[in-house]
Amino acid sequence: MRAGLGETTLRLGTAVVSIGLFLIVIWVMSNFYLGETHESNGLGALAAGLPTVTPTVAPPQVSFAKEVAPESGIARGISLHTSLPSFSRFEVIQYTVQKGDTIFGIAARFNLKPETVLWGNLYVLGDNPDFLKEGQQLNILPVDGVYHKWSKGEGLNGVAKYYGVKPEDIINWPGNDLSTATIGDLSNPKIEPGKFLIIPGGRREFSSWATPRITRTDPATAKILGPGYCSSVVEGAIGVGSFVWPTTEKYLSGYDYAPNANHFGIDIAGNVGNPIFASDHGVVVYAGWNDWGYGNMIVIDHGNGWQTLYAHLSEVSVSCGQSVYQGAQIATLGSTGNSSGPHLHFEMRSDKYGRPNPWDFLQR
Repeated sequence: MRAGLGETTLRLGTAVVSIGLFLIVIWVMSNFYLGETHESNGLGALAAGLPTVTPTVAPPQVSFAKEVAPESGIARGISLHTSLPSFSRFEVIQYTVQKGDTIFGIAARFNLKPETVLWGNLYVLGDNPDFLKEGQQLNILPVDGVYHKWSKGEGLNGVAKYYGVKPEDIINWPGNDLSTATIGDLSNPKIEPGKFLIIPGGRREFSSWATPRITRTDPATAKILGPGYCSSVVEGAIGVGSFVWPTTEKYLSGYDYAPNANHFGIDIAGNVGNPIFASDHGVVVYAGWNDWGYGNMIVIDHGNGWQTLYAHLSEVSVSCGQSVYQGAQIATLGSTGNSSGPHLHFEMRSDKYGRPNPWDFLQR
């Protein structure tokens, strides 16, 4: 190629290859086809009028996949079993609570946050996960957020601000069937009172189900909770600041500590009648029935900025104003009030830490 002979060499090579192929064809014909003709000269005169028999070779076996084997014509190059893509939903669906369900389990099943299940069912659960019962019909939102019931006189700007979103987030959500052209003025939109709107990405504060701070100096503040309140209490035992496990079993049977789901205690497993112990020294400031879903309940004020709460008890063994000591039996485990089964709902409250996680302070 450097000498400028590349094209000439290519042409000469092509000619040589062509001649070689021609000679090979001649050799094959002379050795196989013409040789057979010479060997059969004796019979040639007799069979001159008959055509020679051309030897046949069986065609190779070809197998087709069953689902694409054609009866005639050209086989299709696609599978008939097409998988359709899944699309996101925009509407609220209904779910019937089953035995053993929890807010967390339901949320995980529908790929939602636990708080979304609560925020979507304010009028059923009242923001309290302990109010969940078998057979309830729950609203399941298509996206994390809040389900808002529209009231007369509300403005879209105010509602959006309350939930921490923009008005267009509510208007543009397909499941709400709204449009800027039809709702008119955002401060007085044409939205029918009673209509439920999905607030995608919305958040709000939970309704508080916390018991008020019940001190030994003023226990009557708990009168709103039910007949178990104490009218007056005298001074008594003071806690040591360490807390023993309050019952015999040491595993959960229900909800764990979960502030994001408005659950500030732990549900400890057990059988009806298992003993319940005072976690630390203190004075009983509530002993009896609670109207807010806790059933039979005891609250102990430890006199050092701490309180402990014991709920869903089958029997209460102490009374108002009584001094109790760490490890002493104060009740038996039960399933009273709004309870899905036997367990101890245990909470702690601190002047310093608020409503802390009991796992961080209990001795196990």
